[in-house]
Amino acid sequence: MELRQLRYFVAIVDHGSLSRAARVLHIVQPALTQQLQQLEEELGATLLHRSAQGMQATDAGKIFYEHALAILKQVSDARSAVAQSTDKPSGTVALGIPQSASGALAFPLLKAVRAAYPDIVFQLTEELTGNLTEQLRSGRLNLAILFDDGQLGGFASKPLVEEEMMYITRTDSQFACKRKSITLAQALQATLILPSIQHGVRPRIEQVVREQGKHIENVIDITSIAILKSALLADMGATILPVSPMLAEIERGEMRACPISDVQLSRTVTLCASKNIPLTNAAMAVEKLVLELTRDLSTSGKWLGTSILVAQ
Repeated sequence: MELRQLRYFVAIVDHGSLSRAARVLHIVQPALTQQLQQLEEELGATLLHRSAQGMQATDAGKIFYEHALAILKQVSDARSAVAQSTDKPSGTVALGIPQSASGALAFPLLKAVRAAYPDIVFQLTEELTGNLTEQLRSGRLNLAILFDDGQLGGFASKPLVEEEMMYITRTDSQFACKRKSITLAQALQATLILPSIQHGVRPRIEQVVREQGKHIENVIDITSIAILKSALLADMGATILPVSPMLAEIERGEMRACPISDVQLSRTVTLCASKNIPLTNAAMAVEKLVLELTRDLSTSGKWLGTSILVAQ
């Protein structure tokens, strides 16, 4: 198996066509077809099939595609690590961020990296927490923002902030809290619109509710943060979440966040990297910038509901 075969295979999947992939790769289509056949023979599996939508990966091809991306990224990182200097880091850095944290951190981080390190190609990916964990483990991501649920032992982790979860509604909602704070029992009386279990925040909420001897009666599960916001604005219910995903709506006065007074409901936001794959100089530069930026956002009050952790 050769690296060029991996590149060829990935190009076919990405472009959905042998002819388009051949043009992008600057090779003739028969040579591309031959390399694909050799790869499939070596693996003993059919990786692609032709459909009305073009060339598509088989189930085996989908699995191999993920591994091929990870291998090609690690090769690229290795080349960058040898070539780059510590004074002027360059190369590609892929960082993953959960949907529920991107509102506070994604855009400031994008601006900060572009300003501080113009030679770094910064790839910022927003995903469900479970997807980020898998991509970081496979090497497709250099870094990821994750929530410490006690299952991060396989990663090199640096705590960033502790982020409080609050009871959030539309400002004039029928479910809005009547005072400056609300108890957990009162919050659970409302119809709750919560992220699905794949989100890092949901297991934490369920854990605290169980510890208090209670359970969630009325819940609407929504995977997408954007759809969850729309449901809140339509007054279909309330939510229990960190403020960061709703920050813009709260600042515009469209939503209201109310502290939960009788329980400690928060999550630990953590920066993670693989223990097995070394960080390039560029990735280490971005890692340092993430630590500095989260400290600034928290202490300035721009990242509401957070407190810096001493471990930084």
